[in-house]
Amino acid sequence: MAEYPGLGEVSGKRVLVRSDLNVPLDGEVGAKVITDDGRIRASVPTISALAAAGARVVVTAHLGRPKGAPDPAYSLAPVAARLGELLGSPVAFATDTVGASAQQVVSALADGEVALLENVRFNAGETSKDEAERGAFADELAALADAFVSDGFGVVHRKQASVYDVAQRLPHAMGGLVAAEIDVLRRLTVTPERPYVVVLGGSKVSDKLGVIDNLLEKADKLLIGGGMVFTFLAAQGHGVGQSLLEEDQIGTCRDYLERAAASGVQILLPTDIVVADSFGDEASARVVPADAIPETTLGLDIGPESGAAFAAALGDAATVFWNGPMGVFEVAAFAEGTRAVADALTRVRGLSVVGGGDSAAAVRSLGFDEAAFGHISTGGGASLEYLEGKELPGITVLEGN
Repeated sequence: MAEYPGLGEVSGKRVLVRSDLNVPLDGEVGAKVITDDGRIRASVPTISALAAAGARVVVTAHLGRPKGAPDPAYSLAPVAARLGELLGSPVAFATDTVGASAQQVVSALADGEVALLENVRFNAGETSKDEAERGAFADELAALADAFVSDGFGVVHRKQASVYDVAQRLPHAMGGLVAAEIDVLRRLTVTPERPYVVVLGGSKVSDKLGVIDNLLEKADKLLIGGGMVFTFLAAQGHGVGQSLLEEDQIGTCRDYLERAAASGVQILLPTDIVVADSFGDEASARVVPADAIPETTLGLDIGPESGAAFAAALGDAATVFWNGPMGVFEVAAFAEGTRAVADALTRVRGLSVVGGGDSAAAVRSLGFDEAAFGHISTGGGASLEYLEGKELPGITVLEGN
């Protein structure tokens, strides 16, 4: 017998797999090039396991944010080609999601073969807030399959047709990628080994409010970098020049600093900042004290002193969660803070988790070996919502029955 965990015998059955294949593309329509295939590679083990068990694998996924209608700029055609290369066998590509092409491609599958449907978000029903409209589209998706495997962790925080509603219509199971992600996140939130250090970066404090609020009760140290740090510096009374600043969050950051001090959690902010008069590859960068940012400059990275201090703070950690780069890592002059944190994570003796999104992209673009990290998440938003303590619809629907 050829079984898949949670589904039993799958040989000869059509199994719909919701993967996360939302990869960055570059170039003109019709000649798009994938610039980071990390999510495609992460999807391969589950698809391969189902194919090896004799399933007729039907993969559905989204790319970008089309407006509920076909848009050639967001076609999954380049992804189908790359997925076939990684699987070592051709992947049939349907030029629609539930229409004539999809039905023809799926009906032509033999046991162990794989097909990819066109961008699921080309259909308004996928993301509709109207449950009847979303359900009607889910009915069409479910009609293509005998069972469903949820393996797109990057979308499990969304109540969407291919994530939530299809699972209510078909026998379903959690894919290996989603199961691994949930296991890691539980280790970060239920009984983390200590010392537990959280590193947060990225552009906005407002994107991380729930995470900071929840993790202030759980972490031993919180290291803050990226654009969000300037709102914290402003909360301490420092000028931040032309740097990114959320004035409406200054009071919130001040509250976080006071709460941390009262509860014994160490919040570590940069002591030096890399600034420039303008943003871009040609910008002239220099290092200034974090409490003396010139009025005409903008901060674009944590400085070398801060990078070393952050690395030292990670030195004895048993558990680390990192989400958000320390600076504009895409530009070499502003990448060293992110590099310092990533390098320190490779030396963590316990569990090191790179929390998806820009952090995962930075690890790859800066040339680090992914195997050097305990876990690289494929879902930044989903990871953050889990760490906020929120329920993820795409997980609760799998666990509900």
